[in-house]
Amino acid sequence: MNKSSIKIDVLLDADKIPESISWNATDSTADMAQKAKAMCLAFWDGADKTAMRIDLWTKDMMVDEMADFYYQMLMTMADTLKRATQEQGLTDDMKKFAKEFFDKFKAIQIEKQK
Repeated sequence: MNKSSIKIDVLLDADKIPESISWNATDSTADMAQKAKAMCLAFWDGADKTAMRIDLWTKDMMVDEMADFYYQMLMTMADTLKRATQEQGLTDDMKKFAKEFFDKFKAIQIEKQK
């Protein structure tokens, strides 16, 4: 049996706000740690039937980047659901919601710029 590890480093400022996030994995093809502006990590506790999450973003993460990030996460979650359950209808619903969410977010940002 093989073991794989993922290491996440978060540099915090004096107020404990993330300045930078970097990660590396033992099975990665990258030679050095990868930088990230945001991360969402979830674990499923089967005994308690609850999700445990770590959501972090750096102070230089822009609002429009956050919308892109959430859109891509929602699309990825839909693909994962399809692979795990073969439920095409639910996958399509999630992707439709993700697209509507993203379009609505963009419209709100355009309205704020007026």
